[in-house]
Amino acid sequence: MTGTHRDPQPQRYQICVRGHLGETIRSAFPALQARTQDGNTVLTGTLPDQAALYGVLAEAEALGLELIELRRIPPPSWRHARRPPYVRGQRNMTIYSATR
Repeated sequence: MTGTHRDPQPQRYQICVRGHLGETIRSAFPALQARTQDGNTVLTGTLPDQAALYGVLAEAEALGLELIELRRIPPPSWRHARRPPYVRGQRNMTIYSATR
């Protein structure tokens, strides 16, 4: 955002990478929980700020992982609402999705 300062707020993310990750590679992402879904690995967790997200993405790239999808997950209070409230920068959104 140009000309404004916002305090970084922790955000919850799902990061899907191609293939099954072994324990050694999963240990490179200690802040994230890993599960296998449809033959791919979904890493989920809360990151303190955008720099931490970029760090996770850089680590995935350094390990040669193929990013399939990156999604920000809304806070739990929004999941039960009929329609999530709009708060600038706080929408549930797919940030990146590779075509299969």
